[in-house]
Amino acid sequence: MNNQFDVLIIGGGVSGISCALVLGSAKNKPFASEKKIGIFTHQKSSALQEAVFNNAYGITPGKLGAELLLESKTHLTTMYPHVVQISDEKVLKIEGEYPNFIVVSNKNTYSTQSIIVGIGSANTFNIGGLTQFVEPHQKALAEKQRIQLKNTDHKVIEGVYVIGTLAGCRSQLTIAAGSGAAVATDLLTLWNEGVPVQVHDSTKK
Repeated sequence: MNNQFDVLIIGGGVSGISCALVLGSAKNKPFASEKKIGIFTHQKSSALQEAVFNNAYGITPGKLGAELLLESKTHLTTMYPHVVQISDEKVLKIEGEYPNFIVVSNKNTYSTQSIIVGIGSANTFNIGGLTQFVEPHQKALAEKQRIQLKNTDHKVIEGVYVIGTLAGCRSQLTIAAGSGAAVATDLLTLWNEGVPVQVHDSTKK
């Protein structure tokens, strides 16, 4: 595998896969066609593992979170196979600064221009190079001891974004998915030299 990327997404839960889907769907845009996108799809700690959904827009009532995790990875593979899924690796630390980051996992080392982090809000967060941004979660019960990364509109520092509950979002599937999609469009806008980007398919095309 070529370990050089334009963006690496850390986390294969709702926000991470949502982000990857939107980024992947822009493959035919001139400003995104040559970009290399990767996602660490380690999901063992995802809150979805024990979830069942009856109130999420677009999802059939009774859908199990564990099923959704598997189906979403298949969706990403089927629709956007150019997005590199890195499974069974846990990110240990990040080093460097924009646009020259190094991401170190338990198995490999990667280089990337941008990083998007969406691994949940458990207080066991321990990615080196990011722990200094940890603060108490602003929208979770204090007794749950949830955390978030300090950010402004999902941006932690230049080139590093946070999504989902780790960004301070409430723990709702549609909120987490929207957070991931929002950052994907922010990055696409950056790639498009600041011109705002949304990516849609249409029955009219």
